[in-house]
Amino acid sequence: MKKIKTTPLAPQEFEVEQISENEANIMAYPFETGYAISLAHPLRRFLLSSSVGYAPIAIKIEGAKHEFDSVRGMLEDISDFILNLKEIRFKLLNDVTEAEISYSFAGPCTIKGSDLTNNEVEVVTPEAHLATLNEDSSLNFSIRMAKGIGYVASEDTYDVLEEGYIALDAYFTPVRSATYKIENVLVEDNPNFERVILNIRTDGQITPLDAFRNSLEVMYAQLAVFNSEISVKSPATIERAEESPDLKKLTMHIDNLGLSARSFNCLDRSNIKLIGEIALMSTNDLKNVKNLGKKSYDEIVEKLQEFGYEVGGDLSDEVISGLKKKIEAL
Repeated sequence: MKKIKTTPLAPQEFEVEQISENEANIMAYPFETGYAISLAHPLRRFLLSSSVGYAPIAIKIEGAKHEFDSVRGMLEDISDFILNLKEIRFKLLNDVTEAEISYSFAGPCTIKGSDLTNNEVEVVTPEAHLATLNEDSSLNFSIRMAKGIGYVASEDTYDVLEEGYIALDAYFTPVRSATYKIENVLVEDNPNFERVILNIRTDGQITPLDAFRNSLEVMYAQLAVFNSEISVKSPATIERAEESPDLKKLTMHIDNLGLSARSFNCLDRSNIKLIGEIALMSTNDLKNVKNLGKKSYDEIVEKLQEFGYEVGGDLSDEVISGLKKKIEAL
């Protein structure tokens, strides 16, 4: 008879695959059929719309009155200069949310993103091109930078700017792309469970994992409105990015020990599924497993030692707590 469930299976596995400094795959599983996309789709929306970043909101250039003007001795006109500036990604330092930063350059020179880094701002795209100055030319300008989310049109900042500034469209979002795919994953003998893989790529202002953490915080904050009438327990933040190496190893299935059929069957018939269950047992508990003879006992102890653990050995409180949660979920 098929087992009747009273609650859906809660995913227990969380993995991070770092592809590069600014790109990562975040995986979670196993989900019941249809649950993975229900989680992945809103997370993708929050990643793209609610991640906090930095952007120029206005610029004042000495000798230029508007964006269609030009500066003597600069190869680019002002409109090209602004387009180049928008490709440079900044990060304000010292936890400030807005700053005005001034720069001065004398030609001949080529100005790149790295030339804009100082003790107030960090440029995370140092090779991005900004402008080229001819001999005997100079360029003096000030940039208003701000911290924000999403996209803000120049019309929305125009009224708060000082005279001489050119308002800019501001694209704050540091997440360049967020995609997901759903794969089937085997749980015991059931192949119909799902794994979600989120691919996150940022511009360098924030790490993919921090962007993912922020999107979860936004999601929880949006759902918190229901707690005014309905008390639902939910974590406020992600407490960990990855499980400890010990917990990952101890939550592996016992077939990873490479036991003989007799030893494996004794454990399996006693409903011992995870390697950590053996590590939590005392020597007497293991010896009292039904039909487990001395030869099988010695084999299990030896295989567990090869895996790096002892029967009844010392484990940290954090590992024991996480391991017990995994066992309860089986």
